[in-house]
Formats: sequence, structure tokens, C-alpha cells
Amino acid sequence: MSNPEPAAQPPPQVSHRGRSAAPIASSNAEGEEVPEFDSFGIIGPRGPPPLREFLDIWDVNMLRRPDEVNTPQHSTHLYASDHLIVRRGQEFQLKVTFDRPYKPSDDQFAVEFVIGGSPQFSKGTYIPVSVAMDGQSPWDGRVVDSTDNVVTVGITPAPDCIVGKWRTYVAVVTPYGIRRTRRDESRDLYVLFNAWATGDSVFLDDDDEREECVLNEVGVIYHGAYDDMSERPWNFGQFDYGVLDACLFIMDKAAMPLTNRGDAIKVARKASAMLNSHDDDGVLVGNWSGDYTYGVAPTSWTGSTEILLNYSSSKTPVCYAQCWVYAAVFNTFLRCLGIPARVVTNFYSAHDNDGNLKTDVILDENGRIDKHRTKDSIWNYHCWNECYMSRPDLPQGFGGWQAVDATPQETSDGMYRCGPASVQAIKHGQICFPYDAAFVFAEVNSDVVFYSRNPRDGTLEPVKVNSSHVGRMVVTKVPGQDARRDITDQYKFPEGSPEERAVLEKAEEYGCHREKATPPEADVELDMPLMEVRVGDDFELKLEFNNTSDQARTVDVYVSGNVVYYTGVTSSEFLFKTPRVILDPKKAEKQVMEVRSQDYMKKLVEQANLHFIATGKVKETGQIITSMRVVTLHTPKLSVEVSGLAKVSEEMMVTVEFTNPFKFNLEDVYVRVEGPGVMPPKYKHYSLITAGSSLTWTEGFTPRRAGPTKLMASLDCAALRQVYGQAQLTVKP
Repeated sequence: MSNPEPAAQPPPQVSHRGRSAAPIASSNAEGEEVPEFDSFGIIGPRGPPPLREFLDIWDVNMLRRPDEVNTPQHSTHLYASDHLIVRRGQEFQLKVTFDRPYKPSDDQFAVEFVIGGSPQFSKGTYIPVSVAMDGQSPWDGRVVDSTDNVVTVGITPAPDCIVGKWRTYVAVVTPYGIRRTRRDESRDLYVLFNAWATGDSVFLDDDDEREECVLNEVGVIYHGAYDDMSERPWNFGQFDYGVLDACLFIMDKAAMPLTNRGDAIKVARKASAMLNSHDDDGVLVGNWSGDYTYGVAPTSWTGSTEILLNYSSSKTPVCYAQCWVYAAVFNTFLRCLGIPARVVTNFYSAHDNDGNLKTDVILDENGRIDKHRTKDSIWNYHCWNECYMSRPDLPQGFGGWQAVDATPQETSDGMYRCGPASVQAIKHGQICFPYDAAFVFAEVNSDVVFYSRNPRDGTLEPVKVNSSHVGRMVVTKVPGQDARRDITDQYKFPEGSPEERAVLEKAEEYGCHREKATPPEADVELDMPLMEVRVGDDFELKLEFNNTSDQARTVDVYVSGNVVYYTGVTSSEFLFKTPRVILDPKKAEKQVMEVRSQDYMKKLVEQANLHFIATGKVKETGQIITSMRVVTLHTPKLSVEVSGLAKVSEEMMVTVEFTNPFKFNLEDVYVRVEGPGVMPPKYKHYSLITAGSSLTWTEGFTPRRAGPTKLMASLDCAALRQVYGQAQLTVKP
């Protein structure tokens, strides 16, 4: 008889006491009170001695109002906050009122800044700034002005200090001990990264770029196809009430040591992991299934504010995201903390499963795609972020823009994250540098290799290499304009240039394998011209063949039309044709195929993409010809109109209108609208919009600050995604 298994024992409680004297401070939210009196000696039974002849502090004014000196100088005037927010490496001022005039020869006082629990001078979490003793503190302090009992103090935080929420105290030194102000939350101070300060690692010496990548709240995110691009507006909302605290909470939730929070590289890398929920209960749950019953469809969101505030209040991941939502919310996080950041879109982005710089497409012996054996995918587009910072951990020349990506695709050092990877290093093939440069390099440089599979022994022979399909175009928004900028040349050299060849050879030295075979080009060319198609339209798919040889050619062609997710994953096939095309010498031929809306509409997934791929075998030569075309189905627009006097604190109205242009009903429809500085996110649910009917939703709002801004709206339901509209307005003071 076998022995019974012993009962499972609870795991032993592991103590770390022998390793360090105190736990590592990793929460900005927690903090111990600093004593109001620190004695220099033994206090007698009667308590501290009377300290009447020494300075007494009556008031500390943080000068935190928008019209006072600090916020305009630190470019933090847009934050909706009751606290002073400053940028490191730059002086700010505060006023201390004493009970009598300050005498520099007799009186000693210091302003103390404390962050987190168990603050320590050696860890940079306790910073005493004495205005009299120079060089004692990593932060500079000086007396700017002393009039009657009021002393104006200038404080300059170190350009590499911890970024977060600091507690402020003023302390007077007496012979018996230090007497300080008690904790007052209104004196809490936020210190951010500073793209304006030369000593800060995120210093960006370009006014337009800095204005865009730190201070602009309204973004444009590009999607669709590189030659038929669509754009959606997005409210980054980095200055909205509560967003800064939500961003600090993300680092607390990650248990990121406070001592690392002054390092932009570590902050960006940690946030890249924390913006997705994969391994750490981070901000957003990814969902590419098309079923969003238990959350908000990724296409429905109009901005980051609602997502970040939901996360910080519920402390649980928010449903749901796809790549542009991850990139947009990550952008808010970076800009909010002061790190210059932008969203970029890479069209035809390879998700290479094995890091070999090849996207493999397997064909059977007739030239038809073998869908079961083709595993790599090419995303129609993929959004990630770039943030700007120096890279002291890399050789000179690799600072500047860094690619970071929060969309969970592959693990890096055991977690779903990517970057920061130097864009310069990617361009020059230096893919050994941290972090994850090889992965981003493959996203923009993979070759699409078509292999023919021998049915007898299963061997694969390369029959066509397309080296220009992947990374076709990388775009971002132009600073200060709603226009796009092509930044492909920042990621790679021109196709076929000597520099490009040298870079690919360099990448191979670091272990990226490419297909070396160069199958001869077929003497028949195949092209599918661009089509502009609206959702619900019937249209014609044209195939253009051109025989460049002196002999007749016969081509057996396989044309497959699929509804695809924007990740390149096929949802369902709605068209399959196998024409035989006979071409006279030096002649061109056209094949036209009818595509009916009833064939694809029922199968549509939210990105409204149709993917056509034609492969064929030239009978006389055995050569393979291929052509691919993504058709982005254009959606109807949403009308957004504002009315009323655009003035701070005056009520206005926004009206969102939509007419259902289809022959079918739209069910379970959500409409969202928001605008930075003018309107918090709001939504309305419509259970049914019948065919041909319209909806009108009017909502009141009250602008809280002056300046140009936008209202952005989306309409979303299972049968129709990606419907957007916007209205611009300029609010007067």
C-alpha cells in the first residue's frame, strides 16, 4: 500500500531582515511625519526649553497660483492642481513669514524637502536646503528678497533629482535643536523632468518640438494603410485633474524604488511594462477578439484621462486596449511627468516570431498560400512611442529619440515591455544595445520571404523576396500642426542604398539572420492599384499583369480576399478566385473581380480592413509572382458642433449628430465626447439606431481655461467602429 501524500505545507515566511536595515522606499504616497522638534541633547522632564528669542515661522507661501512667479516660468500653468508643480534644474520661489525680521548673521533656517517613507539624505529622499551654507545640499538655495518679516527664498532642485510629490517643511536652527513647521498638505510640491534645463537628461533643444511633445494635449494618431491613411484625434489630457497623481500611482503600483525615479531611462522602461496588465496588474487589458462585453471597445475611447483616473481609483486594470490605446496612454504618462514623447505609427510592421529578420509566407507547389504553415504576421500598422532623453549607458551619439512600446508582444527580461531602444542605434544596425533594439529593428526591416514547399519531403525553397514591404512608412504628427510627418529616414536608410546594405550586414553580425538567396525576378509583373472604398460599398478589385518577356506567358493565379484584424491575423475569407491569365509577349492584361458588400459586411471586424493577396505561378518558367493590398474601408463621419460664448466659466453646448447610412440597424451604440480644459469625458448609450435614421445628442460644458482646444467625439458599436469627429474652439479669458 502506498504512503499517503503528506499534507501541503504553507511556504515558509521569508525574512529579508539580514539583507538590509530598512525596506526600500517604493511608494510616493506613503510618508512618515517629520518631528516638529529635533533635540540636540537630552530634554529634561519639563520638555523643550522656551525658544522665544529665536525665529518663529508664521507662514509659508508656496506661490502656487497661476498668476504668481513659479508656474509660468516652469511651464506648468496648464496643470489642473491645487499644488505647486515645478521642473527640476530650474529655480522656483517661496515666501516665508517670520515673527520678526530675519537677521542673516544671527538666524539660521533651512527649507527641507522629503519624499516617501524613511527619508534619508544619502538616498536623496531627504533634502535640507540652507540658504546660508553654500554647497551643503544637492539643491541650491538663496535669499531672493528680505522685506520686513517676509523672506523670499529661491530653490533650485538638482537636475537629476527624484521626480514625484515632495513634502515641504521650514526648519529653524536653535542651540537646543531644530524647530520646524508641522505637515501641511497645501505645501506639497511636485517636481517633474525638465526638457527646458540643459542639465536634465531629457533636455530638448528645439522649441517647437518641446512645445508639441511636452505641452500639447491633443494628438493625432495615424492608422489604416500607408497609401490610404486615416487619422483619429486623441485627448492626451496630461494636465487634467488627477492625471499627475495617477501617473505617480502607476510607479507606486510597480513598487519602483523612489531612488530610480529621477532616471528617465528607468522610468520609461518601467512604464512600458506597467501600461499593459500582462504580468503586473498594469493599466490596460489588451483585447483583439472583437468581443468587448466586459469593458469599453478600444475603438470607443477618445482620450487617456478616463482610463488613468479609472485605474488609479479602482486600482485594477481597465478594459480594453489595442496598440494605439497603449501608445496614447503611455504618451500621456510621459508628457505628464515632463519627458518629451510622441506617438509614431509604423505601416506594415513585422511581428517576427523568431527574431530572424524574415517574415515567412509558405506556398504550396501550385503557388497558393499555405495558411496552416504561415505563422509570422505583418500588422497593417503598429503604434508605439518615442521619448527624448540622453543615453549615458550607450556610446556617444545614441541619445535623442528612443522607441518604447507598451503593447504586449514579446517579453523582455521576463516582462512584456519594449525599450527604450535608441532610434539612432536601430538605423545603424547597432542592435546589441539595450533595450530591445533588435525587436524594433525587425519591425521596420524584415524581408517578406515566399517559400515554395516541396510536397514530397517538406523542404522549403525561397521563390520570392520582398525587401521593401515591411516598415513601408513611419509617421508622426508635425509639431504645432494637424499634419503628418514622414520619419522613416530616422529608422532606416533608403531601400537598396549602400548604407542600407551595410546596416543589414551589421545587424547580421549581432545574430539577425536573413534570407541570402536571391531568386530571379519573374518576367511577369503583378500589381493591385489603390482603391478608396467606403464601408458597405460594392467595388471592383483590379489585377494588372504585365509580361516583360518576348514570349507568351500563362499564369495560374490564386486571389484571396480576407477580413483581417489590423494585426494581420485573418478573421475570415470572403473571396477566393483562381483565374488563368494568358499574356502575349510584351503585353499587359487586366483582371477585374466584383466584390459585393454582402460578402464582407457580415464578417467585418472593428478595424474595417480587407486584405487581398494574389499569388501565381508562371507556367512556362515556374516563377512565382505576388501582390498584396490592404483596403481600408472608410467610415462615415460624426458631426460635432459647438455653440455659445467660448469664454472661461461660461456654459456652452456641444451637439453630436450622426445619420446611419446603412440598410441595416446599428445596435448597442456608444457615443463619447471630451475636450482638454473644457469638458471631462462623457458618454451616452443608444440601444438602436435604425437604418437611415439619425441621432442628436446635446451636452452642456463649462470651459475652465483660456486658449485654443478641441472637442473630440467617437461613435462605436459592434457593426461599425472607428467613427470620429471633432470641433475646434478658442476660449477667451
